Order: sequence, then structure tokens, then C-alpha cells
Amino acid sequence: MSTMVHLLRHGEVYNPQGILYGRAPGFSLSDRGRAMAERVAERVGDRDITHIVSSPLERAQQTAAPLAGVRGVVPVIDERVIESTNIFEGRPFTIKNGLVRRPSVWRHLLNPFRPSWGEPYAEVAARMWAAVQDARAAAEGHEAVVVSHQLPIWICRLHAEGRRFFHDPRKRQCTLCSLTSLQFDGDRLLTIGYSEPAGDLIPVAQRNATFSAGTGFEEPNDLEVQPGSQADAGPPPGPGADD
Repeated sequence: MSTMVHLLRHGEVYNPQGILYGRAPGFSLSDRGRAMAERVAERVGDRDITHIVSSPLERAQQTAAPLAGVRGVVPVIDERVIESTNIFEGRPFTIKNGLVRRPSVWRHLLNPFRPSWGEPYAEVAARMWAAVQDARAAAEGHEAVVVSHQLPIWICRLHAEGRRFFHDPRKRQCTLCSLTSLQFDGDRLLTIGYSEPAGDLIPVAQRNATFSAGTGFEEPNDLEVQPGSQADAGPPPGPGADD
């Protein structure tokens, strides 16, 4: 029996200071982020989605809400799909602000394979894959959506594809409100697909960002250089590239 589990990344967050927000409370979707969530609901709301799971963080629940409303489904909050921990949480992470130049943080950058600045990739993969399997079982024969964050989604995909976890954050295929779609036959993974139902709403600078900094709350709010973008000199592959 065929079942689909879609991993949906949340929309843009209101975060004009370019803070690496991680699991910190109080970071909600910007106006554009809410528009992204509505666009997802418009474009995939007619699919056979019977089960919706959300990270407990505000931005994920806000992204899930429009789709849940269209489908008449009450989202299930699952701690296993939350953002990864990161010792740089609450601070801007760019070369410009000098964070990575401070000797006090170097001890956290010793092992990019673990990574030493936050939750080990293997642990992220284990909790995400367990959540995916539970969502698959709950929606057996139909489709499920799991609303999570860029790093957990990407690590889950690497796990599903049998690839190594260490990677360059700038090369993740997981833009704002994108869908990473896992098709199962029973409990056997068949295919992995990717789509961007709200891709037309993503500013060009955000596509080049090492993490979703978020920039504003009303249009037009595009900056020539957005916080967290390559032009802002975020270091690859750095600990800040998570959301």
C-alpha cells in the first residue's frame, strides 16, 4: 500500500536582526512567511493528506495551520521534529559580527562531522526517521505532512538516501516552505521527491542564505544583502546553517 510523507519546511520568520534563533521562543512567521504557508495550502490542499505533524516551535505551527484548516485535520505536535540544538542560538552568525573570530567559541568548532557545536547529526536522523515512520503508519494508504526545519529535514533526507551527514549548508535542497516527499510501499521507501509550492514567494537573496534569517514584516522588504546570505559572508560549513 502506497503512502506519502511530506517534510514541509516552515515559512519565512520575522527576524530583521538576522539572529540564529534555533529553538528560542518568540520567532513567528513574517507577513511573507504567512503568505508562503497559505500558498502551500492552496497548492497541495487538494491532496489526500489525512495526518499532519508539527514541530512545537511557533513558526512550524503557524506554517501547518492553513493546510490543516483546508484538510480539516488537527495537527499533532511532535518534539522529535523540532529544530536542532545549537550553542550559537540567540546570536547573529556572520563573519561581519566576528563571532567565529572569537577564541572562546573555537572549542565548539573542532568537529564538523559530529557537529561539536550542537546536536549530533546521527541523533537528528534517528529522531526524525522515527517521526517519519510514525507519520507513515498514521496515514497508511494516504499522505502525511511533517512540518519541521531545514537542518532536521535535510539530515533526514541524507539518512534516507544513505549519504554521509557532513555537508555544506549552502548546498541543501530545502528552501522555505519546500516539500521533501518520501513515497513508501508498506514500510519500504521507494522514491524521494522535492518541490517548492511557495517558491515564487522566496526572494533571490533568501535562496542563497545559509540559514533563513528573515528580514521584515511588510512588502517590499527585500534587501540587496540579507542577513545570513553568502554575500554577508556566512562561513561554510558553519554551525549557523541550521534553520
